[in-house]
Amino acid sequence: MIITKTPFRMSFFGGGTDLESFFNEYGGAVLSTTFDKYCYVNVRHLPPFFDYSSEFSYSKIERVTGIDEIVHPAIKNAMKMMDMEDIRLTYEADLPARSGLGTSSSFAVGMLNAFYALRGEYADARKLADEAIYLERVLCNEAGGWQDQIAAAFGGFNRIEFRDSKYEVYPLIISPEKKKQLNNNLLMFFTGFSRFSSDVQKANALDKKSKVAQLKEMYSLVADAENILTDKNSDLDEFGRLLDYTWKLKRQTGAAVSTDSIDNLYKKGIDAGAIGGKLLGAGGGGFLVFYVQPDKQEAVRKALSDLLYIPFKFEDGGSRVIYYAPETLEKKA
Repeated sequence: MIITKTPFRMSFFGGGTDLESFFNEYGGAVLSTTFDKYCYVNVRHLPPFFDYSSEFSYSKIERVTGIDEIVHPAIKNAMKMMDMEDIRLTYEADLPARSGLGTSSSFAVGMLNAFYALRGEYADARKLADEAIYLERVLCNEAGGWQDQIAAAFGGFNRIEFRDSKYEVYPLIISPEKKKQLNNNLLMFFTGFSRFSSDVQKANALDKKSKVAQLKEMYSLVADAENILTDKNSDLDEFGRLLDYTWKLKRQTGAAVSTDSIDNLYKKGIDAGAIGGKLLGAGGGGFLVFYVQPDKQEAVRKALSDLLYIPFKFEDGGSRVIYYAPETLEKKA
């Protein structure tokens, strides 16, 4: 039996510039972190006592006699890609799917990590990220960028650069005091809405020059945000103001990014004292994060009391195997 633990990510700046169609022409970058909410993938070989060959438990239960019968596209394509058979897989998570935190990519990374461990092989962060990108974007043909898979595999607070169908991960060097202060000044709320990121990406397909111009500006803000975090003399509140600015830019990149309900919730947070914030992920629903000075946090939480408040802490680890008990596959007679 193998159990993997893979973090979810929180993206602050540059979302949308991680689309290959954009960054291969203009370059791209994101500033993101992983935090202490995880998905867990439990994998073992299915004992040969059943009239089905594999079983998968996520939001539904699948029992199949062949790989082609699998409904879940990521599981089906990963099983084929890695030549897996006779598998029992269980998925659990601290937060709901389709919520803007890269949950599907964290699952893809955690599943691949578990499959490699079950085969007795080690896969490093780059291998997991590369193969999760290939799995989701090529084999499953799902629209979207690359940042989620990379963040889940590598973990930590990073600037991720994209260019020429390649990427590099640069950990941010932030003083412990400033990093703690940033964490303490961020409040996250669940809007209750959820959607498929790939659907939002398709609805917001790159087709306007104005959108390209906005994404270019969002790309440039990554360096500005990094300077605020790494400069010991900078005012951290500028990070919050920049969040507000990049959210307003992102709202202009497609009709599916926001809704009237989300706009009203965001306005409530700002009116109550938040300096800035944004909707996490591709848009359309999920989690709102606000930058709020400590003396205004009670007022913001009261203004958004209808929403579920989610406390969190930054974390520095990517996907890892937390339980390893290899077993031999018993072939059915």
